[in-house]
Amino acid sequence: MEPAVSLAACALLFLLWIRVKGLEFVIIHQRWVFVCLFLLPLSFIFDIYYYLRAWVVFRLNSAPRQHQQRVRDIQKQVREWKEEGSKTFMCTGRPGWLTVSLRVGKYKKTHKNIMINLMDILEVDTKRQIVLVEPLVTMGQVTALLNSVGWTLPVLPELDDLTVGGLIMGTGIESSSHRFGLFQHICTAYELVLSDGSFVRCSPTENSDLFYAVPWSCGTLGFLVAAEIRIIPAKKYVKLCLEPVRGLKEICAKFAKESQRKENHFVEGLLYSLEEAVIMTGVMTDDVDPSKLNRIGDYYKPWFFKHVEEYLKKNQKGLEYIPLRHYYHRHTRSIFWELQDIIPFGNNPIFRFLFGWLVPPKISLLKLTQGETLRKLYEQHHVVQDMLVPMKVMERAIQTFHNDLHVYPIWLCPFILPSQPGMVHPKGNETELYVDIGAYGEPQVKHFEARSCMRQMEKFVRSVHGFQMLYADCYMNREEFWEMFDGSLYHKLRKELNCQDAFPEVFDKICKAARH
Repeated sequence: MEPAVSLAACALLFLLWIRVKGLEFVIIHQRWVFVCLFLLPLSFIFDIYYYLRAWVVFRLNSAPRQHQQRVRDIQKQVREWKEEGSKTFMCTGRPGWLTVSLRVGKYKKTHKNIMINLMDILEVDTKRQIVLVEPLVTMGQVTALLNSVGWTLPVLPELDDLTVGGLIMGTGIESSSHRFGLFQHICTAYELVLSDGSFVRCSPTENSDLFYAVPWSCGTLGFLVAAEIRIIPAKKYVKLCLEPVRGLKEICAKFAKESQRKENHFVEGLLYSLEEAVIMTGVMTDDVDPSKLNRIGDYYKPWFFKHVEEYLKKNQKGLEYIPLRHYYHRHTRSIFWELQDIIPFGNNPIFRFLFGWLVPPKISLLKLTQGETLRKLYEQHHVVQDMLVPMKVMERAIQTFHNDLHVYPIWLCPFILPSQPGMVHPKGNETELYVDIGAYGEPQVKHFEARSCMRQMEKFVRSVHGFQMLYADCYMNREEFWEMFDGSLYHKLRKELNCQDAFPEVFDKICKAARH
């Protein structure tokens, strides 16, 4: 009885403290208290609910039967919008705080919200080697199911809560992308409801223009209702080699060399300073050396980026065997390295052992509870950006990130970019090797100013024919945006499918210059 009384007393004191200081003060200045006491337990409950729901739905095979009815309901909503006079643009009715993007979608308050409740895996076809999924299926769902039956996606982005729809309409990448490309390049077909309420399927051979125009369109050509994605046989472990590299030229040369080796199933780099990095290469395998097995996904284990940093500090190479699903979600528990700013002691062994099973808090709940003051502070003093640039300019790009942001660690992920129609493709007519440079954290440059700094970064990326991931804050004007992205096919489809009065242009939905 005494522990319960003590817990109740602590809760009462905490509530009194909030009443005296104010909820906003606590959320801004002592955010870890709010996160640990409320968001972590709530996130755990959410995860349990969605896991059980997905398991029951798939076991009962009810999703395929319900899918067609749900699609018809979306068509009905769109046709009702037309009958009402098409007075405003349409958008999905999913609340903005549920998305992983830190951007706040204010347009949802003024646009017609179309409710899309599509969050199930519909079919796994091992003969055709495809999986058919609804757009709100998450990467956590995909690995839980596919890995259990011996299959996986060729490109499986890290964070559990990333959705198929977001990865198609935006973009997705993984350390296997040097072999398979971006997430869109492993998709074989899309199913959409268009602005007139009609249903259409598109693939490289069927309505091909629409198939190539959908990626990066951010839901401005139609509503995605299903996607067909390639699957490949999975093995139990990833044999991971970790190698510290020093000197920027040596880092770039080593990274480019490993990215060109197709025998590497996975290639990733973590840059801890301008001159220090750990480059990791992995191969899927069923064999394991028990003495080198590292179940990095276990709740009490150190955060992955901190674990990797130990090899740099000791200046020694490493070889580990990591269970496949643990490898895929290696950055999930620490949200790459963002969680260290929210829970500063989160990687402490005591905290990990006692409460690590609750980590991480859901990004959606962090967004929902941050408040306008904290959101503005994050916008001005925090960056979450991924820039995709040709591998040949990697050294210049890293130097630019260092000069303009000075945020470490930096994530390095190679990917092959095929010469295909659409918003994103190489400058020439041939496939080209690119690298995703991800900066997440608080810039350490003096007098950092978000708008001017990011515009400078965007200018550099445009100059080397690179691309900015659209989940992040974008400061370009319309002319600059369409200089970065190829809008020829996109605008052609917008006109052919009568999207101008149905959906905002992607620039108007994404960029700050259009939203302010």
